[in-house]
Amino acid sequence: MNSTRIIAEAGVNHNGNLDLALELVDVAAATGADYVKFQTFKSQKLASSIAEKAGYQKRCTSDKESLLDMLRKLELSLNDHEKLIQRCVQQGVSFLSTPFDLESLALLTEHFALPEIKLGSGELTNAPLLLAAGRAEVKIIMSTGMASLAEVEEALGVLAFAMCRKGMPKGRADFAQVLHDPDVWPVLSERVTLLHCTTEYPAAVEDTNLNAMETMRRAFGVSVGYSDHTIGNAVSFAAVALGASVIEKHFTLDRMLSGPDHAASMEPHELASLVNGVRAIETALGTGIKQPGKVEVENRTAVRKSLVAARNIPKTQTLSPEDILVKRPGNGLSPMNFWDIIGNITTRPIKRDDFL
Repeated sequence: MNSTRIIAEAGVNHNGNLDLALELVDVAAATGADYVKFQTFKSQKLASSIAEKAGYQKRCTSDKESLLDMLRKLELSLNDHEKLIQRCVQQGVSFLSTPFDLESLALLTEHFALPEIKLGSGELTNAPLLLAAGRAEVKIIMSTGMASLAEVEEALGVLAFAMCRKGMPKGRADFAQVLHDPDVWPVLSERVTLLHCTTEYPAAVEDTNLNAMETMRRAFGVSVGYSDHTIGNAVSFAAVALGASVIEKHFTLDRMLSGPDHAASMEPHELASLVNGVRAIETALGTGIKQPGKVEVENRTAVRKSLVAARNIPKTQTLSPEDILVKRPGNGLSPMNFWDIIGNITTRPIKRDDFL
């Protein structure tokens, strides 16, 4: 696995069409993404009949269609999941999905026995789902859009209770109390990754607040990453340079397709550019040890300088600053010795530009 895991978020950009979903798997694999992620939900359990679409969904879908009607068309069946997981295995890319209800969580973690799930920002306050996810003994990537640091901490409290305590909580106070136990934090660090994100599609760069990613890392000691809803790859690249362990971004086969997320998603060539850029940044970050690289050692003689005679100097001359210049190449006496040789007496004649 690469040091920065890249999640190609197919989401609902399959438009309820299995063939389109399978093609999204193929594209994600071809670009070198680590995961292709979908969304698993039962529409009747995700939204009530009076729930309205989010603003970005209203902009990209018909106003004659309710949120529930839209979700019904985007729901993946058990067979769809089986086919998608099989295709992921064939293509060598990991399948990942976001459950939005308890039944869907059980489908992913029990029926398919996935080792890892992704929880969306909307589930950060869904304590029953968080508790069940923590009890499922899977690794959890959790987005934190729309949340304050205190809300993220409380969500971690639910997960910690689920992972480290038996029985059911008596109330909300249990989630705060469990975080006082120092033994729960290594468990959270092992199993939870937090993703900073801005819940808007597309998100403006000025609304990104990317430094909040580091704030969560310092506050909670868990791995952090970034779910990028901005246009372009610049913010994702910045997140990798800041230490993101995960980058997630929506992609589609064609931004002109109808549906709630296509317009704010990357097309295949842009996803490939993201993957290539992240891998280049990983390589560029290196080990962090400040030392010359192999190519630098080879160039050091040509680029650095040495102490040389400023003019022809006879034998038994007492060296003065006017006798010495600093010039290339660098395989003579280092200029760091400039003041050490002043006042020394030459033991032989030295020609102009010769090493001292």
